[in-house]
Amino acid sequence: MRKTNVLPTRQDMEKHSDDLYGDVRKHGWRVRMMHRFGYFGSEAWYEATVDKLVTEGCSWLDVGGGKAIFPDNKRLSEALSRRCGLLVGVDPSDNIASNPYVYEAVKCRIDEYESDRKFDVVTLRMVAEHIENPKPAVESLSRLMTTGGTVVIFTPNRWSPVSVAASIIPFSLHQPITHFLWGTKQEDVFPTVYKMNTRRQLRTLFEDAGFAEIAFSYLDNCSTFQRFRASCFLELSLWWVLRKVRLRYPENNLLGVYEKAGTPA
Repeated sequence: MRKTNVLPTRQDMEKHSDDLYGDVRKHGWRVRMMHRFGYFGSEAWYEATVDKLVTEGCSWLDVGGGKAIFPDNKRLSEALSRRCGLLVGVDPSDNIASNPYVYEAVKCRIDEYESDRKFDVVTLRMVAEHIENPKPAVESLSRLMTTGGTVVIFTPNRWSPVSVAASIIPFSLHQPITHFLWGTKQEDVFPTVYKMNTRRQLRTLFEDAGFAEIAFSYLDNCSTFQRFRASCFLELSLWWVLRKVRLRYPENNLLGVYEKAGTPA
């Protein structure tokens, strides 16, 4: 039987916010502003989804996470690392050696990873956009997973403005731009190829590898100009207006959950 209700509810998101921030009045202007607008970041929706799927004693494979499970949520990273029975991190970057939450750090691509163990949950946070050969990567996920196991993909929408701009702007300029907008460090910037960044691409790849899409969401992403108070306010204001008229915010991320099906009879 397929899992249902795997995406967080509004109530789940409010609890997630309370766990992360506590009293928002004790935080800076950005947290207070998001709270006033009733906005939960796309990263928060991803974190809350993984929180629902990582159960007591389960085996968890985090792909491409580098040095952090949830970069902005140390508390949840520690809690889920303790909750699961096994947490393996696989990443070709040297960053994986600095990850304090994984039980085992493996420096390689996912299609190179060999293990006799089977995993109940696999997560790919902001990594699908960097995968040059999606088909063998997804086939490896199928090989490594238990029947009924779930894969969670969190990645930019190929046709969001930032993704389109990243495709046009030379890679040599990505680091200075991302550092200016978000304070990103040099070692955390990698080339993007966007071969797994539409719902159709993801569904086709996973269905061909024996998975079923059990949940999908476009997550509004109002973080492009969040570093500056005035631009953050304008971004959230635009989001609020578009939400009122039931239009999708143009900058958004994809959240897909895929369940490995049983072997056909």
